[in-house]
Order: sequence, then structure tokens, then C-alpha cells
Amino acid sequence: MIHLTPAALKAIGRFIKATEAPVAGLRIFVSGGGCAGLQYGLRLEQDKADDDLALEVGAAAPLLVDPVSHSMLDGLTVDFVDSLTRTGFKFNNPNVVGACACGQSFAA
Repeated sequence: MIHLTPAALKAIGRFIKATEAPVAGLRIFVSGGGCAGLQYGLRLEQDKADDDLALEVGAAAPLLVDPVSHSMLDGLTVDFVDSLTRTGFKFNNPNVVGACACGQSFAA
């Protein structure tokens, strides 16, 4: 299960409203990269892939998760932070075994 905080839900709603294209969902995924080896990605999708899991989490559109990323995201909480030092999505993942000092990438 993936959890979205009220702040994350509000931010996602703003991004969906601002796009002109139809939105099938918000894709959340894990890809290789960053100094710890893995990083999170988010993007609005116009189409759902056949093997995507569509998770209804109270957002304006479903979360779309590919099967490979799903196992690394179970229990994930996504928040949206807007402060003087940082604006953006923040990920709290119980599956992480290590992270880089800047917090932008992780190891699972």
C-alpha cells in the first residue's frame, strides 16, 4: 500500500488541474540513479500500461505503479513539503536500507 499525505494529495490535484492533456493517472516508479543507486520518479500519464497496478489512494487520478517498482514501494508514504529550504515531494519508505546524504536517492 502507498500512502499520500493531505499535502501530497493537494499538490497532485494542482498538477493535474494545470495540465492540458487528459490524465490516466500519476505514475510513481523507482529507477536506477543517484549516488545511492535508486531514485523515485513521478509523472502524469495519459495512458495506463497493461501491466500497471492502478491504486486508488484518494488522489484526483489513480497512482500507476509498474510491477517491478511495486515491491520496492510497499508501505511508502509520499508527502509534499513547501519550506524555505525545500519544495517538492518527500518519500518515507520502510524498505530503504541506505540513502545518500542529500536524501534524493536510496538503496533497497
